[in-house]
Amino acid sequence: MSDELRILQAARLKGRPGESDLIVAAGSAETDGAVAVQALVAAGELDRVGARIKLTPVGRSRLDALLAAERATVDQELLRQRYADFDGFNTDFKQLVTDWQLIDGVRPNDHTDPEYDARVVTRLAQLHERFVPLLEAFIGLAPRLAPYSGRLASALAKVGSGDSAWFARPLVDSYHTVWFELHEELIGLAGLSRVREAAAGRAE
Repeated sequence: MSDELRILQAARLKGRPGESDLIVAAGSAETDGAVAVQALVAAGELDRVGARIKLTPVGRSRLDALLAAERATVDQELLRQRYADFDGFNTDFKQLVTDWQLIDGVRPNDHTDPEYDARVVTRLAQLHERFVPLLEAFIGLAPRLAPYSGRLASALAKVGSGDSAWFARPLVDSYHTVWFELHEELIGLAGLSRVREAAAGRAE
């Protein structure tokens, strides 16, 4: 899989990321990723806006074509079966995020109760362990998704080491951010839409 699709898709999912964040999200090696980003800028598919990078209309059209070509190579019947399995994990994960943010579903969690937070983090680790085989199945269907394995594991490790920001903080590669982006990938690969998935209660 070329860097082009992974980098363009990461740019789309992240909006206007910094270059280093874009390269990490794409799963590229630092030097190779920087070369690929510069080539895409030169080709007019990406544009630099200060220290950030955005997808151009040319890049978006190119990305749409690359995603369509990738989707045609994926076993859609098997993907839909696996996506149905994902729905249960997604429901469990959304509950975890709610429990991380609210105690008893109503009281904001100010994170002054380490035992409460530890219980939620333990549940996250358990969910991750159960989810890994399904994630590997998705990667088997679409190898481009391989970086999500390391990104989720990295976020979980940071949460486990006590840096709670990596649980659900937006704008960083928190577990929630990476999970959301993976969900977006699965919706796209299956030819679904987030609007319809949200209406069905399967997306935020």
